[in-house]
Amino acid sequence: MTAQPLPEHPDFLWRNPEPRSSYDVVIVGAGGHGLATAYYLAKNHGITNVAVLEKGWLAGGNMARNTTIIRSNYLWDESAAIYEHALKLWEGLAEELDYDFLFSQRGVLNLAHTLQDVREGVRRVNANRLNGVDAQWLEPDEVAKVCPILNVSPRTRYPVLGGTFQPRAGIAKHDHVAWALARRADELGVDLIQGCEVTGFIKDGKDGDRVVGVDTDRGRILAGRVGLAAAGHSSVLAERAGVRLPVQSHPLQALVSELHEPVHPTVVMSNHVHVYVSQAHKGELVMGAGVDAYNGYGQRGSFHVIERQMAAAVELFPVFARAHVLRTWGGIVDVTPDASPIIGATPVENLYVNCGWGTGGFKATPAAGWTFAHTLATGEPHPLNAPFALERFTTGALIDEHGAAAVAH
Repeated sequence: MTAQPLPEHPDFLWRNPEPRSSYDVVIVGAGGHGLATAYYLAKNHGITNVAVLEKGWLAGGNMARNTTIIRSNYLWDESAAIYEHALKLWEGLAEELDYDFLFSQRGVLNLAHTLQDVREGVRRVNANRLNGVDAQWLEPDEVAKVCPILNVSPRTRYPVLGGTFQPRAGIAKHDHVAWALARRADELGVDLIQGCEVTGFIKDGKDGDRVVGVDTDRGRILAGRVGLAAAGHSSVLAERAGVRLPVQSHPLQALVSELHEPVHPTVVMSNHVHVYVSQAHKGELVMGAGVDAYNGYGQRGSFHVIERQMAAAVELFPVFARAHVLRTWGGIVDVTPDASPIIGATPVENLYVNCGWGTGGFKATPAAGWTFAHTLATGEPHPLNAPFALERFTTGALIDEHGAAAVAH
């Protein structure tokens, strides 16, 4: 019997074109949000004369440096709406993009260790249910059934008093998500241009208050509209256009262990002990905690932070005591005063921004792209991102999600 030839694999999943002189829309940042925005501009709005500019390599920033958690159990109505829209998109996205990025709805469990944790958890569960988001409150014995390897003994330093659980939440393979979006956007005609750093903005108008393009290290590119989706570097870019954003950038560190047999069935987060732990598809344990207290742009781990994460993980999961750290890294998260994103217009005409997602950027990827594409295409906010306008920091209509952001993720 003659063996069938293997299918031929392309050298690239997308083209690597030279930048053209002008586009209808230029998106700065080829991470998850930039790629999703380009994809939905083409798919939902028929706008394909689009360039996505990336100073490094595609999805080489936070998209490659996160811990892949997806959930929608946020407290406030505005947050729940946009994150739940994202989760519903996630549930059909792999089929839509024809690319298996290993979306696994294994649930996310947020532990409560104090009476205040319990009160906040029950409040969030009830708020989630009112917004149509799946959420449950679990007592300690129910927590143990969801995650049998978790230490729920009452003799621990911070005993588990219960927890919130979102069954539809889970994880996905982050780099596969980026490749899937990039391939489909490219097929729809979008130019994905790597190694092209934006160094400034081209302006005109009476007072120079209108952006008409960008300066890059590969030449000038004119644009009808410019969208910034540069995560931790958003404030640096916006300042070059004369816009000061209420955003601070912090390193966020994480780590993975060597490979293990599947033992951890869900995602566990603890704000009090301060760690979150999941197990990736290949078997490595993925751990993280809160952002570093200082402002910075470092993309590396540090011993004292990693040590605290591991100590917290072993306290919750004694079975991990002999696991070995394989790799550590850091991402750059952009945090607003109310821990909610900014999606919309800036005071400079034709310049729009999608930033301030803090530690929630990956899970929001499809909804961020969906709403930002709508805003770039129409010049008006989508109902889901209208509450997240920059103006809320002057009107006072803040959306304080510090509590629901929990232990970073």
